[in-house]
Amino acid sequence: MNTGENTQALRQIIDFTRLLSLVILLLHFYIACHAAFAAWELTAPVVDRMLLHTQRLPLFQGLLMPKAAALLLLCISLLGAKGKKDEHIKQSTILSYLLLGLLLYWVSTVFLLTTFAEATLAAPFYIGTTAIGYLLILAGGTLLSRLIKLQLDGDIFNRLNESFPQEERLLENEYSINLPARYQLRGRTRSSWINVVNPFRALLVIGTPGAGKSYFVIRHVITQHIRKGFALFLYDFKYDDLTRIAYNTLLRHQDKYPVKPSFYVINFDDLSRTHRCNPLDPDTMNDITDATEASRTIMLGLNREWIKKQGDFFVESPINFVTAIIWFLKKYRGGRYCTLPHVIELMEAPYGQLFSLLRTEPEIEVLINPFVSAFEQEAVDQLEGQIASAKISMARLVSPQLYYVLSGNDFTLDLNNPQAPKLVCLGNNPLKQQVYGAVLSLYVSRTIKLVNQKGRLKSSLVFDEFPTIYFNGIDSLIATARSNRVATTLGVQDYSQLKKDYGREQAEVVMNIVGNVISGQVTGETAKQLSERFGKILQQRESVSINSSDTSVSRSTQLDAAVPPATIASLSSGEFVGMVADDPQCRIALKAFHAEILNDHKAIAREEQAYVPVPLIREVDATAIHENYVRIKQEVQLVLASTPSPG
Repeated sequence: MNTGENTQALRQIIDFTRLLSLVILLLHFYIACHAAFAAWELTAPVVDRMLLHTQRLPLFQGLLMPKAAALLLLCISLLGAKGKKDEHIKQSTILSYLLLGLLLYWVSTVFLLTTFAEATLAAPFYIGTTAIGYLLILAGGTLLSRLIKLQLDGDIFNRLNESFPQEERLLENEYSINLPARYQLRGRTRSSWINVVNPFRALLVIGTPGAGKSYFVIRHVITQHIRKGFALFLYDFKYDDLTRIAYNTLLRHQDKYPVKPSFYVINFDDLSRTHRCNPLDPDTMNDITDATEASRTIMLGLNREWIKKQGDFFVESPINFVTAIIWFLKKYRGGRYCTLPHVIELMEAPYGQLFSLLRTEPEIEVLINPFVSAFEQEAVDQLEGQIASAKISMARLVSPQLYYVLSGNDFTLDLNNPQAPKLVCLGNNPLKQQVYGAVLSLYVSRTIKLVNQKGRLKSSLVFDEFPTIYFNGIDSLIATARSNRVATTLGVQDYSQLKKDYGREQAEVVMNIVGNVISGQVTGETAKQLSERFGKILQQRESVSINSSDTSVSRSTQLDAAVPPATIASLSSGEFVGMVADDPQCRIALKAFHAEILNDHKAIAREEQAYVPVPLIREVDATAIHENYVRIKQEVQLVLASTPSPG
């Protein structure tokens, strides 16, 4: 009696109510089917005299009134029924019992109203059908008291608890990237916007192959920034998927730029549709540190395992050797021969002739002194160890096609020059990414050196499959380029991929320094890192304890992950989680999101059908390519011929 209720007295009242219901029903049977009972000789004069007064009561007038009274009392008795809870009972079973019982209970009246059957034949059917209906209603009502109304297994993946409010406003400015989306909040679908209002704090797009990085995110970064007048630098890993998007978007939105921009493509496969550009343009190399940076980029791009060994003697020595050659060619005759093909060919010269030539430039004396010393002391093994790795690595770039592109000068890499804005697309080939990636890394390094300056046009740097190229100093770019209006977008498949190609320290910096993150399906350590980044939200918990007399329910709230790693690992294509950064001019309270980005697939398909291919730039035949290759070799021989005689 802890609740203060007299349970035994309540049970007696319920039993009495149900007994009264049965008495009324039995009296109704005797009165309604009296003729049949008389034919069966089941009547008694004393009983008939007693019931004579009872049947005159309004309760027993007709067929429906007494049955309704009996059913009402039965329902009242069922309200107080309290059975042991059973988690296996289903609502459909209870509903079937009740509906069938009510149907039989009321339809049985038809047997007495019909005139086709005698009383002795109709009475058994009426009594039997009504009794069966009554028992079915009783059984269904009893099961109803045993039903567990708490649907604890209705959300087995906890998706309702993990839903949270997201930004539903469109927050747009002259730099923003805005992606329409929809999300689930407590079982309801709501519209939202992913607003990257400050892309200058960098955008990291993560997702395994097929997650939809390019189709749902990167293509919109390209199109929206072109529509807003950004100078664009695009690294297209699977050329020309993104390049066609950029080119055709520019054709429709050239009027968004104060000065009409130029469109340039670097592509080593189709030389008729590529421009030529010298990444070692002497006019853009101000001091020897530029040569050092270019040398480090190309060497580490060719030997990715060296990234984790920077500082070692046999890593720094080849880099210094290439630096010396680059800077010598920069100073030689005003940089006339300062191109990467000339550097490669000059490296193959005999040591004595090469060192005599390099010693004519005082600025590189410190760089070449260890090599000259080893040569003069005839330390051949040491010298080969210092230089051979550079020569072997560079030898992979000896190709007439590469020489043709790298030795031209169709444009410069200062793409955000206000007087001459450019859209530059670099095309890679997944089948040749090890060779092409190293050269393209040099283009990237030199471009960023020129772009990250004050007083320039706003620019967007988009890197699809960023780990396939090497850029030393991406963290410095993200940290410092914000004030120079340089927006950086990095496409990465997984943190482990970034760690493999850039090393753990650099990968951690990239993951942690970016302000905006949009992630599709990822697993493992990447999913754990992202889950921790998105934080925790209050979630409800319920537990049920069932015993023979009662069912107790316990409810509580606790902080749990807003987006658990398992949820990130099971995202569908087009479904993304992430967090955006705001700025003082546009505050965003709801920065985290878990939504499906909405693409108008039909509109995109129609748009792509209307795309025109990247135009033919020049007719190039094998003869012109070979002549350029031979000319470079001859020019290097001329440089070596100018070597002063020893002594």
